[in-house]
Amino acid sequence: MMFTQSVMPRRRRATPRSIGLGILVLFVFFTTELLAQSGPLPEKGICAHRGANRSHPENTLPAFREAIRLGAQMIEFDVYLSRDKQAVVIHDPTVDRTTDGTGRVSEKTLSELKRLDAGSWKDKRFRGTRIPTLAEVLQIMPNNIWLNVHLKGDATLAVLSAREIARQHRTHQAFLACRDLEALKAAKRAVPTIMTCHFINLKRPWKPDEVIGKCQFVQFGNGRPPADLVRSLRAAGIRTNYYGPITPEILADLYARRVQFPLVDDVQGMTKAVRKLGIEPVKPVWPGDPRVPPIEL
Repeated sequence: MMFTQSVMPRRRRATPRSIGLGILVLFVFFTTELLAQSGPLPEKGICAHRGANRSHPENTLPAFREAIRLGAQMIEFDVYLSRDKQAVVIHDPTVDRTTDGTGRVSEKTLSELKRLDAGSWKDKRFRGTRIPTLAEVLQIMPNNIWLNVHLKGDATLAVLSAREIARQHRTHQAFLACRDLEALKAAKRAVPTIMTCHFINLKRPWKPDEVIGKCQFVQFGNGRPPADLVRSLRAAGIRTNYYGPITPEILADLYARRVQFPLVDDVQGMTKAVRKLGIEPVKPVWPGDPRVPPIEL
């Protein structure tokens, strides 16, 4: 009897090229999944200044939730460092105006700040509202609105904030705004993917090439920007914010100049105004399982 030896198919060895192709496929898959969860970010709209601060206590979770409910395209908030180097969300250097306490934020620990009432000054229905941390604020945000993180501090605060934004997978939507350009540079060194915003004072001489290639956003103040300057920034891929008095008429004029995100206090009223201009409220998309591990920094 003749026996024939069965021939098993020979396994192909993985080559560097095939491994690289596999990694690329996985990268595209995960990126597509993340984008699908986030949805497209708005091209223009309103920025809820300190949240919905006309009706809710500014820079608190209730104010941010209300801005989200109303469909704001961007939310702005301010960040300071506590004495024990915790990033907390509050506008002033002291707690006097917006809490039942007194003293400088930088001289109080997070535990001390958390004992303060940050809501009763606005309305008794907000009694017991606390000063939030940056981490807590990021955790409640949908994935498909811009987050305007206004830093009130130096490089230490900038680096801590950038790392928290990266840890929570928010680098696609959050940007750091700061008048200290060295602080922004430090944040970029720590987290190269972090976006930054430069402030432009229109009462001073200014040229687009001072910011082109150096940031992803600019924020105008002290006057409405000339349309040709805004056009040159937009052509360079820089998005534009505006801070100043806002009425429905001013909103229309700013959009005509191609400014994208005016900062507003009356979020409810201005949401109605921009709808008349054809800008619909954002339907929030909440973070799901990103399927990737947290970034180690």
